[in-house]
Amino acid sequence: MDLRQLRYFIALLEHRSFVRAADAIGITQPAFSRSIQGLEQEFGCALVDRGNKDLRPTPEGQVVLQHALRLVQGAANLSSEIDQMTKLDAGDLRFGCGPAPAVRLVPNAVARFLQQHPKVSLSFEVDNWEKLGRSLARDEIEFFIADISHFEADPNFQTQALTPRRGMFFCRPGHPLLAKESLSTNDMFDYPIATPKIPARARKFLANLSGRTDFDPSVTCEHIPALVDIVRRTDAIGIGTEEAFGLELQRGELVPLYWRNLPTDIESLQARCGIVSRAGYRLSAAARAMIAMIVEVDGELERPPRYQANQANACA
Repeated sequence: MDLRQLRYFIALLEHRSFVRAADAIGITQPAFSRSIQGLEQEFGCALVDRGNKDLRPTPEGQVVLQHALRLVQGAANLSSEIDQMTKLDAGDLRFGCGPAPAVRLVPNAVARFLQQHPKVSLSFEVDNWEKLGRSLARDEIEFFIADISHFEADPNFQTQALTPRRGMFFCRPGHPLLAKESLSTNDMFDYPIATPKIPARARKFLANLSGRTDFDPSVTCEHIPALVDIVRRTDAIGIGTEEAFGLELQRGELVPLYWRNLPTDIESLQARCGIVSRAGYRLSAAARAMIAMIVEVDGELERPPRYQANQANACA
């Protein structure tokens, strides 16, 4: 018994004719019949009722058909997975990224990847690091780019750091705070805060600044254009990285905020982006190539002007 015989048997029951099945397979009818007979000899029983013009399967044949379908499909899946592991001329790639990398880093890397590997079909989801971690654990994606601090000490994941991202506070032009000569972090909490999901270390730091036991932003949004629009149309204070909001800052659509009592070198306020994958799992060839492309583009990416504002983490 081999997969070839099982494929022939499936074809026979699809076409209900030795002649039509042999023609569909592309072999002579005698050769096809010998293969089916060999399969029956292997099992020691008839698999089709030759006395029935529809060639219905016998009870034993029905059992063989059920297993044959699973085995043949399993072999096809195995072949497809191996091709994806070793080849870059076909296959699918699924990965994820946080909202900040989705603005420049990932689109640039994907565009370059598609130029080199146009036959690979890829998709990426944009969400916060927490949801991306769940997608990775469920094997829905192969890796993601986001804040790595939550995953570095977890033996189930492996991380690869990318260039650190500076974070900052910003508001709309004409915001009431811009009329003040000097700003304290106490002024910050008089207004709504809008940000992508922030890691625990930054959340704790902001809670300490506000004098609360915990800190919840007024608006949490993983869609950067929507977040920008909210800040531009309200008195909300935004928190984000230069990478995500640099163009709006350059065009004057957003204005950085400076807090006189907030140090700029606090580790909890740094955006520590990187690549997260599962430990002990071999990535497909497409995933490895995409990661290499992301690292390459990350090193080449022109950084926006380094505003001398205080930093905050927004690499969700």
